[in-house]
Order: sequence, then C-alpha cells, then structure tokens
Amino acid sequence: MKPYITLLLIIVIGLGCSSEPAITKDMLDGDVLFDPSLYRPELFLVSKALPNPTPEQARKPVIIACHGYSASTFEWDEFSDFLGSRTDVYLSQVLLGGHGRTYGEFKQSTWHDWQDAIKAEYDALVKAGYQNINFVSSSTSGALLLELVASGYFTNRTAPRNLLLVDPIVIPSDKSLSLIKAVGPMIGYIDTKQPAGEDKYYYHFRPQETLQQLQSVLTVVRKDLEKGITLPANSALKVYKSKKDPAADPVSAVLIYNGTKLTDGKPVTVEMIDSDLHVFTRLNLRDGVTTKDRQNQTTTFTDIVARVLR
Repeated sequence: MKPYITLLLIIVIGLGCSSEPAITKDMLDGDVLFDPSLYRPELFLVSKALPNPTPEQARKPVIIACHGYSASTFEWDEFSDFLGSRTDVYLSQVLLGGHGRTYGEFKQSTWHDWQDAIKAEYDALVKAGYQNINFVSSSTSGALLLELVASGYFTNRTAPRNLLLVDPIVIPSDKSLSLIKAVGPMIGYIDTKQPAGEDKYYYHFRPQETLQQLQSVLTVVRKDLEKGITLPANSALKVYKSKKDPAADPVSAVLIYNGTKLTDGKPVTVEMIDSDLHVFTRLNLRDGVTTKDRQNQTTTFTDIVARVLR
C-alpha cells in the first residue's frame, strides 16, 4: 500500500475529479496490462507448479508471500530473486483477489475477496500434502492474515509455522483514511501521482470503494487486537516494522505486540527497522535507494529464510 495524502489534498483532488479516471493502456488499471501470475500461475504458485509433491517435497517449507493494497505480485519479486535457484524452500507469490486486473474489477472487490486468494493457496497446499506452510506479508496483507487468525480460520487445519509481517498496517500514518466513508462518494477516486514506472505494478487510481474496504478491515483487526489474538499451536509471529513509515503508523507494531500472543502466552517478536520506507523490502523502482536500504532488505530476507528453515 502506498502513502495517503492529507484530507485537504483529498478534497481538492476530489473536486477536480471526473466521474471516471483517465486510464491509459500503460497503467495496471486498464485492460491491457495484467499481473503475470494470471497468465502463468505455475510460475508463481507452488500449488500449481508442484500439485503432487513427493514426501520429501511436501516436508520442505513453503512461503506464501502476500502483497499490499493496490499492489501486485511484483512486491515480492525481489524476494524471489533473493531465493534464486535454491531448492530447500518454496515460494508462492499470491495475487490478492481483485488486484492485478482492471480498475473496474478492483473497484468492485471487497477485502474478503482480497483475502480469499490467500486462503485459496493455503488450502490448495494443505490439500496437496504440504506440511510446513509459512506466510510473509506486506502492508495490508498483514492485517488480512491477522484477521484469519482471529476468526479461527486455522482451527482444525494445518497451522502455519510462521507469520512474518513486513510493515503491517493497523493504524494508517495519514489519519484522513478514517474519513473516507464520508468524503469517498464525493471524490470518487484518488490519483496517486506515482511515477510512470510504478503504473505497471500498482494501481495509479484508487477507487474510494476500495479505500472504504481497507478502512473496514483495519477496523475489524483493531477490534480483534483489543480483544486479544492467540496464535495457533506451534505458530510463531514476527513483525518487521519501519520506524518512519509514511503509510503504516509504527504504532501498528505496538498494537500487534500488545494484542497478539503465542499459544503458550509468550509475546510475539517485533523488530523495528531503521528505515523511512513503506514495505522497505521492495526497492525496485524507488528513487534514492541507499546502502542502508539494501542492507535492511538483505538482512530481513535472510532472517525470513532462517526462520522457516528452523
């Protein structure tokens, strides 16, 4: 998920917006570019690439990588590159429901649709016999995973070994999202003004309907955290949180730490990262990437792999 703009700017843009955005063929929002996982799912999903694993393959850890709001499988391409040709761990890059398609399909999607894609790959892996399933998420998909745990989805199922959340959002950095239900119908959509290079992988326009869905799932998760979320037996959770996140307020990490616990009552793990990026593990197409940013990415990827191989 990309940073929000202030309420004043939202209103100004809203007043200047037409009823429908001016979508070009070079944007993910249009009807020409689509997420590549839709064409070749076997290159992105383990359940499609290895639907009938051998006993040895079924014991190897699988990492289901889930991207954020308005993004695509691109968000975890660098992790895929980091893994390279190694065969001791498998990676599934899930495309959230409603994403990676046309603006119209995105506009009509709900947060349950987004989440359904995560459930579908998890269920397919379990059915195929995979025994060591892990999740890594960025931004909004972290909230979607927390909701799955809180709702009891993993009860009586093969529990995930690890839930590894990169910059999960519970509280937005820009508090104007809380007003989207009131101002959304007036503005119609948000123009992100993002660089042209990102238009192929992130929606340039954000329908207000989807922002309302985002606000809804964050509200659900905040309430779940207030009640307390207990992880399934033998599951672990770690949060990797940027200290100066422009989209997900760092207090999100505090709420997750205070609101979740392991099945034995012990606390989950939180690591604050010296970064001012949102989804600090995605560096491609960003301007001004520093040596520190690359160190953060490599260190985090290394830690993720080490945890799933334990």
